[in-house]
Amino acid sequence: MEYEAAWLDGRVPCAVPDIGGIDGIYLMSDTGGIPSDNVIIDTAAREMGRAVREMFGTEPVPKQLLSTDTLYTKSNLNANIVLRTTAADNKPVGAFSITADGSTGLITVSSASGEGILYGVFRLIFLLRTVTAFDRLNCSESPASPLRMLNHWDNLDGSIERGYSGKSFFFENDRIIINDRTEAYARLIASVGINAVVINNVNVKAAATKLISAVYRSEIKTLTGLFKKYGIRLYLSLNFAAPMELGGLDGSDPLDEKVRAWWKRALDDLYTDVPDLGGFLIKADSEGRPGPFTYGRTHADGANMLADIIAPYGGLIIWRCFVYNCKQDWRDTVTDRAKAQYDNFIPLDGQFRDNVILQIKNGPMDFQAREPVSPLFGGLKKTNEMMEFQIAQEYTGQQKHVFYLIPMFKEVLEFRTYIKDTDDTVCDIVTGRTFGNVNCGMAAVTNTGNDENWTGHDLAAANLFGFGRLSFDPTLSSEDIAREWIALTFGSDDVIFQLISYILSTSGPTYEKYTAPLGVGWMVNPGHHYGPNVDGYEFSEWGTYHRSDAEGMGVERGIKGTGYIQQYNEPNASTYENLETCPDELLLFMHHVPYTYRLHSGKTVIQHIYDSHYEGAEEAVRMRSAWCSLKGRIDAKRYERVLARFDLQVESAAEWRDAICSYYRQKSGIPDEKGRI
Repeated sequence: MEYEAAWLDGRVPCAVPDIGGIDGIYLMSDTGGIPSDNVIIDTAAREMGRAVREMFGTEPVPKQLLSTDTLYTKSNLNANIVLRTTAADNKPVGAFSITADGSTGLITVSSASGEGILYGVFRLIFLLRTVTAFDRLNCSESPASPLRMLNHWDNLDGSIERGYSGKSFFFENDRIIINDRTEAYARLIASVGINAVVINNVNVKAAATKLISAVYRSEIKTLTGLFKKYGIRLYLSLNFAAPMELGGLDGSDPLDEKVRAWWKRALDDLYTDVPDLGGFLIKADSEGRPGPFTYGRTHADGANMLADIIAPYGGLIIWRCFVYNCKQDWRDTVTDRAKAQYDNFIPLDGQFRDNVILQIKNGPMDFQAREPVSPLFGGLKKTNEMMEFQIAQEYTGQQKHVFYLIPMFKEVLEFRTYIKDTDDTVCDIVTGRTFGNVNCGMAAVTNTGNDENWTGHDLAAANLFGFGRLSFDPTLSSEDIAREWIALTFGSDDVIFQLISYILSTSGPTYEKYTAPLGVGWMVNPGHHYGPNVDGYEFSEWGTYHRSDAEGMGVERGIKGTGYIQQYNEPNASTYENLETCPDELLLFMHHVPYTYRLHSGKTVIQHIYDSHYEGAEEAVRMRSAWCSLKGRIDAKRYERVLARFDLQVESAAEWRDAICSYYRQKSGIPDEKGRI
């Protein structure tokens, strides 16, 4: 399938500063020479040449200079671009600086690493496309997160679990696909600083189990080499039961010597052929996936077994904490799915190897439009931690509705855990600032597929772009990120910028208003999770309850309930426990209250439900109208594609409004004070 180049598309109108002619891209080194085997620097030079050709219409020839002694002036170089490797320093891998010298007309990208040169080139390309003054090209940036990872939930048959933008571009009919789109994807994500990718679903089944075997070795080796050119390390999701399914053993006990020996042979063989492989992502003992619990072992036992084997190769084991009892009786009001991750992993704090990272979802449940920050982030003190976000919009509109997720991610990252007096935010923890961890970072379940625009909904690309930028530099505001993405995607037209900025900033609160209220979550159709169904999961085994009855609603998670709130450090625990201080947006996640309970806004819970759902549906209409105002300013193809999505969103928002309001009118017996039916 054909595809569009998204924010790397050189055809997008841009404002290029007057920098004079560019007759060459020079490769220079403070250390005496550019490493001949540094494929990342070669990529950077090629990307810079491509950008110059598209923006200026010239064909610069990369030239290598092994010394910095020559004096360059504007007269003999005339605004040339220099990619300059510097001596090793103590900055994070990927740090770079861009210097635009007005007196000589030189633009220099400097870094101690090939990754930094590449990121600097991509940043320079962005600046050349968006600024008009030469001196505004100067900047220095350094990646905050050591790991900046995308998790694909792609299956080898070509399907994508929770995929909303077509089929996989990695797999088809149990084959690995490697073509020009694969490389286009690598340049796309490298341009925003992504440095790690897991290509297959965490629910590893059937042919995917064989990705670590000789069956797919040639393709894995080729793909690893392709990603390496863009500073990206390849990871694979691993099946914990592989010794049984591939090796014919009668179990997968991580303390069984036969099992350990099988894993060592398999992974030694893999790393011998593919030494640049990053490591493995593992979902174990969760939602039916095999794991160490079967054998009476702990998650530390399982993770450490694998970590010890791949440690000599510099490999990492990323172990997901999404573990809970998914066979709960809905009448059980003590068992609480929200508590499970904390209960499972806090007793193991300090028992994991240094090359194990626990990957923790941003909330304790499952990527809802509103839920609290996972208390596990404030509980672990001696274990590597990694954030898991979801930019695939499983519960936030499935890329049929626009939902700009970056403000939510910012809110999570800025949450104070109070695990220390300072440097205690979630961002501090996952970037290594809190405890000095080296193995940490941010991951996101990605939203890409083989649709021609990559993300199905054109505006959903803002989330892919935004996650990359945020994981590289979490100090950026959601507004800054939106401004960058709009400029790269639609150009510098101020009307376009104002209207799309309005849509993005409004989208998250709008979706939250017309779906599940006050942090209660869920209320979706079982299985596919799209559209309203208030009791869809209410009496199921999944533990996703809202506990609505004739008197009130919400899950009591305080001291008199499940005790979940006590997993937080003070003062967060007291804030959530006290009804007077519990934030309205999380009230029903934390407490069961009467419909007549008054929020801080002064409204009763039931009236908030009515008002917010009507407001959300109305705001969806206004967002659609804003998009309609762009007709003629945006190419017809993209305009019509997004308009069709807005038509679906407006219809769905009205359906949500009517379903939720009707349900609670009947359940509570309390009419809408505004008389709406």
